[in-house]
Amino acid sequence: MNSQKFTNILSLVGGLLVALAILIAFNSFVVINPGQAGVLSVLGKAKDGVLLEGIHFKPPLVSSVDIYDLTVQKFEVPAQSATKDLQDLTGSFAINFRLDPVQVVTIRRTQGTLQNIVSKIIAPQTQESFKIAAARRTAEESITKRSELKDDFDNALSSRLLKYGIIVLDTSVVDLSFSPDFAKAVEEKQIAEQRAQRAVYIAQEAEQQAQAEINRAKGKAEAQRLLAQTLKEEGGQMVLQKEAIESWRSGGAQMPKVLVIGGDSKSSVPFLFNINDSATQ
Repeated sequence: MNSQKFTNILSLVGGLLVALAILIAFNSFVVINPGQAGVLSVLGKAKDGVLLEGIHFKPPLVSSVDIYDLTVQKFEVPAQSATKDLQDLTGSFAINFRLDPVQVVTIRRTQGTLQNIVSKIIAPQTQESFKIAAARRTAEESITKRSELKDDFDNALSSRLLKYGIIVLDTSVVDLSFSPDFAKAVEEKQIAEQRAQRAVYIAQEAEQQAQAEINRAKGKAEAQRLLAQTLKEEGGQMVLQKEAIESWRSGGAQMPKVLVIGGDSKSSVPFLFNINDSATQ
């Protein structure tokens, strides 16, 4: 081997060593971005201590870092249950959650990836929490007291997921449906209630009309009574006046004097006397 070949080999080996050194240098550091957390594993074993945002050293070639997103995650999870009155109830919930940074290492050791967290922890716990909330009320109460159903579900889910290092921020009911038979029964009940309310309204309206007729009849009767009384009084006055005229005609040529006793001309009673008789006396 001549010196030229030996020199070329040394140059190649040197280049490889430099490249390996650069590769090792780059592989010895990891950058954790804001909103993330890392878990260092050496030879497949997770080390204690969470790697938060910044640059961190890690042993080259024998270590790896698993990155977890600490920002808010959202997944839609279906659930089924039975109500207190044994009606089938199906729901779909949108779960907003984030991972507890303090427990990321435990999450890495027990659950692994975020996909495992959703499928192995969040989904089954959502199902169990929904069963707890639905079993406390009837199917009708699940409709009329939907907010209370959601509150019970939130409380049950939050307490169950917290021990796994999962913080529930909010939940929303995407869908809530019942069996076709129950939905039909609810519809028929609503129709029956509307018909009953309509019948009550018609009965009340008829009662009001009947009362109005009674009031009108009473008013007419009272008006007739007053009219009859008025005619009776006016008829008596006319008789007295007629007797006074007859007395004047039969008694002489002088005009009899009429003394009106009472108030007005309509209600007063005439009193007759002769001027000559009064003068003689």
